[in-house]
Amino acid sequence: MNKEKLLSELQFKAIRSGGAGGQHVNKVSSKVVLTWELSKTLAFSEEQIERLEVALRNRLSKEAVLQLECDATRSQIRNKDGAIARFFSILETALIREKPRRATRVSRSVIKKRKDNKQQLSLKKAMRRRPDLD
Repeated sequence: MNKEKLLSELQFKAIRSGGAGGQHVNKVSSKVVLTWELSKTLAFSEEQIERLEVALRNRLSKEAVLQLECDATRSQIRNKDGAIARFFSILETALIREKPRRATRVSRSVIKKRKDNKQQLSLKKAMRRRPDLD
């Protein structure tokens, strides 16, 4: 993943954060909105773009735009850094290939061990019962 190329494709917009906060929140645009267009990226191959489309289908808009917001701090610069860090972590997790699962059989020794354990528990509980005096 070429981070410099990706950083050049990102667009940022600073807006005012919502919610309570008094005078400061009403006059400072500290919330950062990061937008990235997956369809126009040059940083990934076609195969990687397809994988990203599948992995990020719930996060992408209809125009294949990823939008992240960060208003965790009062600093616009720290919010921008936080949005960029989250962006890269999302992409890294989306690009990870899962190993295909291979079907395996349970070994005979494991089956025997389980049955022996069940038998021991059954005997232990049988010993707790009242003796049959008939």
